[in-house]
Amino acid sequence: MKLVVFGLSVSSSWGNGHATIWRGLIKALHRRGHRTIFYERDVPYYASHRDLTHGESFDLRLYGRWEEVRGAAFDELEDADAAIITSYCTDAIEAFALARSSDALSVFYDLDAPVTIAALRDGKRPFYIGADGLKGYDAVLSYTGGASLVALRDELGARSVYPLYGSVDPGLHRKAPEIDEFRADLSYLGTYAEDRQKALSELFIKPAKRLREKRFLIGGSLYPEGFPWADNIFFVRHVPPPAHPAFYSSSASTLNVTRGAMAAMGWCPSGRLFEAAACGTHIISDTWPGLDEFFIPGEEITIAGSADDVVEALGMDEAKRRKIAEAGRERALKDHTAEKRAIELEGILGAYI
Repeated sequence: MKLVVFGLSVSSSWGNGHATIWRGLIKALHRRGHRTIFYERDVPYYASHRDLTHGESFDLRLYGRWEEVRGAAFDELEDADAAIITSYCTDAIEAFALARSSDALSVFYDLDAPVTIAALRDGKRPFYIGADGLKGYDAVLSYTGGASLVALRDELGARSVYPLYGSVDPGLHRKAPEIDEFRADLSYLGTYAEDRQKALSELFIKPAKRLREKRFLIGGSLYPEGFPWADNIFFVRHVPPPAHPAFYSSSASTLNVTRGAMAAMGWCPSGRLFEAAACGTHIISDTWPGLDEFFIPGEEITIAGSADDVVEALGMDEAKRRKIAEAGRERALKDHTAEKRAIELEGILGAYI
């Protein structure tokens, strides 16, 4: 297949989870004989933090204004099997119109479905959704399942909706040598988000203040000046994807915290959840509907709903912690790889092509 993607960013992972997911998925598609062309608006924010300048397994097309690339993009669509337009794509409306004028299958991939739906219910239609919602697309993919799939159909008019969850690239995410800078009893890797702060305070800040003898580490970007730091909470400003394995491997345990809108709708595993598992790191996670379909609580992952739960988990017997971590790794490599998602995408698109 030839796929033409119009997305937010694959060239920069700075404050952007889309990039890592796309890199692994595209690489897996390439191994399976498919070609991907990725169109990305060259905006200053991502340009100044770019950690990929060319695609080894795909064609990266950076552009300044839509008018500059419209003709070339249409030419690529002439013999393409599908055009995939993502949430937060700067020129999503224009790209959709272009796709509809071609013979390519038009697909919307909402990598932020609960956020999209929450905004819509709040009377704020996202800029990447047109006035007719998703009615004109041949198929809609969602990074989250459960209630998100129902809402994309019933509230935005999607005709056919399929979950395409996040994944991990085992070639990149695996046990790595520990690094002193990343050593921690409990780590957390994530961009700051206001709707994650309440859970982060309960599951990370409070335990840190109670366990002064332990080392806590946050890696990420956009943390505000008034963030409630403590003497035993250390900070690494932005951890690029190639450093994620060392980050996770240097932690005894790592915390997974889900954005509020996503947790409320469920079936919302983050790509970093799978990354940490593939690195063989013990995961402590908040919970949401559907989590047990991805990892078995108590066997492949540890669930925490309060600071007390985290404190208890950090005092876990070392042998038990390692057993849970290894079981989580095996599950991630069995069911949640980019190769697995590429096969799922083939099946979805193959039904139309």
